[in-house]
Amino acid sequence: MIQTIADALAAQGYDTLTPVQEAVTDPALEEADLLVSAQTGSGKTVGFGLAIAPTLLGDQPRFGPAGTPLALVIAPTRELAMQVARELGWLYGQTGAIVTTCVGGMDQRTERRALDRGAHVVVATPGRLCDHIKRGNIDLSALRAVVLDEADEMLDLGFREELEFILSEAPEDRRTLLFSATVPAAIAKLAASYQRDAQRITTTGEARQHADIEYRALNVHPRDTENAIINVLRFYEAKNAIVFCNTRAAVARLTTKFTNRGFSVVALSGELTQSERTNALQALRDGRARVCIATDVAARGIDLPNLELVIHADLPSNADTLLHRSGRTGRAGRKGVSALIVPPKMKTKANRLLGWAKLKAEWASAPSADEVNAADEARLLSDPAWETPVPEDAAEFVARLVESYSAEQLATAFVNLYRARASAPEDLADPGARDDTKRPAFGPSVWFSVSRGRQDGAEPRTLLPMLCRAGDLTKDDIGAIRVQDSHSFVEILASSAPKFLNAIGPDRIAEDGAVVTQLDKAPDLPKGGPKPAGARGPRPGGPKPPRRPAFDPDAPSARAGDRREPPVETAAPRTDKPKPQKPKFDKPAKPKGERPPKSHKTERSPMKPGATPKPKSDGTSKPKAKAVWKKDADAPRKGKSAKPARDRAPEEQADGKSYRRAADPSKRFTPPHKIGKQGGKPASRGKPRSGDSGPKRGKNSFRPK
Repeated sequence: MIQTIADALAAQGYDTLTPVQEAVTDPALEEADLLVSAQTGSGKTVGFGLAIAPTLLGDQPRFGPAGTPLALVIAPTRELAMQVARELGWLYGQTGAIVTTCVGGMDQRTERRALDRGAHVVVATPGRLCDHIKRGNIDLSALRAVVLDEADEMLDLGFREELEFILSEAPEDRRTLLFSATVPAAIAKLAASYQRDAQRITTTGEARQHADIEYRALNVHPRDTENAIINVLRFYEAKNAIVFCNTRAAVARLTTKFTNRGFSVVALSGELTQSERTNALQALRDGRARVCIATDVAARGIDLPNLELVIHADLPSNADTLLHRSGRTGRAGRKGVSALIVPPKMKTKANRLLGWAKLKAEWASAPSADEVNAADEARLLSDPAWETPVPEDAAEFVARLVESYSAEQLATAFVNLYRARASAPEDLADPGARDDTKRPAFGPSVWFSVSRGRQDGAEPRTLLPMLCRAGDLTKDDIGAIRVQDSHSFVEILASSAPKFLNAIGPDRIAEDGAVVTQLDKAPDLPKGGPKPAGARGPRPGGPKPPRRPAFDPDAPSARAGDRREPPVETAAPRTDKPKPQKPKFDKPAKPKGERPPKSHKTERSPMKPGATPKPKSDGTSKPKAKAVWKKDADAPRKGKSAKPARDRAPEEQADGKSYRRAADPSKRFTPPHKIGKQGGKPASRGKPRSGDSGPKRGKNSFRPK
């Protein structure tokens, strides 16, 4: 090992190396590409720093002047990249190495100037590094080693294309080291594409995952999940603790609640800026904060020296996330606790996650208030303050206290002051108790009528705040709200009714002119509340009748011309009143020379003026299926001036009246956007066509008068 590197390790208190560090520093692997899988917290950062040191320094104890980067370390998150830069900073501190970071959320111009000044090692996130490469801000031609830390996480976050682009831009004779907690198929494929005869190093095959971490699965009542977290924090009183949630909204909610309970809390989620996230982690390292509420963005690579407790407020989605969350504690030989908050409905999922991760957890109930107080007493009695001598500047004050108060009074004051420094524990319900979330009895009440109903747009969600503001009430003072069409009924506690009447005044007018009237008794309302307008009631006449069979054209009634369907013998009788049938009347005789109206399906060519319709031989002949358009006899037969028959004057019959057949297209409906385009020629919008005797109507208006 290079002497300057050995001196840096000794200065940090390293007596022995971890298994993964010993494996990657094997002299036989100094020039080989490595694919390393090791559990989180096993010292991988220092391990790859030791692995690439001979490649970067050779036989020299110190680096030369900084120029183009010699090594490139890629991490999935900003926090992990900043942490790797700090670790390499002290590891290479005595070698004169310049370590530069390029991470998202930081000023890109500052990073570009740092790269222009030169650096030996660059630690970056994939997105920002790709941006610098495309802009020409970084030169990768002199790279000797590339390290991908937490490679599986980078692939999970969707950085595959960025990684392939970066590796394709790096020199082919470089060393490539992939460090990952797990090696799925995607990692193996990436290694096969961009590594040369990579040596596989596996150190995860231990007897038990995370041997220094105590796993506890805590059964809690569904309503006590947040209270259980408070008791767990108070029970262990860890120097640093992380509470993991699945959503940003949960992080914000727990941060607010725990801050109000007196915990020194910081939040860590993706919606925070880089400076806010850096300040949060620094507050945990400095001791200014004890509890961190975080999403999984902090589950990879974050190393807090005093982190002793990890709480899973929400169960993780998979076993890998469980391992990475829990791996924030129990690092480098230190002990830690990983507690899973498990409501009854999540017990099966918790067992499945523990089985997939090959972990054994101790199942128990969350610490009760008595257990928290007992732990406080044990810590108090073991406090070294009992053996500390009286300070010289406080000796007189101590003597005065002993003279003024008895031993019992002094002990009582001491215990009360000790408990006041921390949040009081919560009383938890039995995890197996039934979840009875019904609202308790409202108590004696008075009913009021409000002159705002459904027709005025009134709803319970609008009436409740209006009454609270106008009547100086809270939502607990108001019970049921029943909205009717023209007014609404509101139930108010009898103890709050005088205050309500005094607030709205003698005129009994609330906001927006709503008049409030006190009722002598509760209104008589149907059970379940009034139905909104238009709501469908039960089907009149009883249940829905069975479906009728399809019409059979071969049935005798159908051949006889009766279109009514025959009754079904197996069907239940209809209970509703049958629809009366129209009486049949004999059709009047048509006057001679009149032409009956035709359906739009029985089109014929228009008749010439003065012609009479040809009588039919029988009533079974079928009309022509397609209209045949004939030109006027007086119109020229060639050229565009020939008019179709539909543009001629209407036919004149023997009685001197004009008729237009229903088959005449000029009587068909014309959409507004096609007016003026009939026959391919624009038509006048304001003038009727020649021969039109009036407005165009439907087909029923073409019958003879």
